[in-house]
Amino acid sequence: MSAADGRHFATIEIGEALGPHEIVIGKARARAYAAVCGMGSGRFHDDEAARAEGLPGIIIPGNFSLGLLSKLVTDWLGAGPGRLKRIGTTYRAMVFPERRLLLQGFVTHLEPESRAVEIDVWIENEDNERLVIGTATAEFPPGD
Repeated sequence: MSAADGRHFATIEIGEALGPHEIVIGKARARAYAAVCGMGSGRFHDDEAARAEGLPGIIIPGNFSLGLLSKLVTDWLGAGPGRLKRIGTTYRAMVFPERRLLLQGFVTHLEPESRAVEIDVWIENEDNERLVIGTATAEFPPGD
């Protein structure tokens, strides 16, 4: 199956993996994201301002991490009938730019009546620490 074909509820299995997808977010991309979102805090733009807050440098905004995990799920769903209905995250540690990040997930539950798929997702760093964890729900229309 290609991403263009999309996933169908009947073919999804518990334990099915999403990713892993490796990504490195550069400082320029993190700054641009924060600027577009109106996030003026120095922790997102300036290493010196971030250090003044006790950080080692700028951090990636939390909603950027949420967006990365949302994209992991929607890329996995592909262009088929399934849709991301809900995603929620917990931020366990700060995400820093210019470091290797791994986006991953797996299917944890299938609900045939509502045609819903529950998925655990997370971002981990190069030390295998889960920085951001979450759950997502995808839904499929009847008879897809």
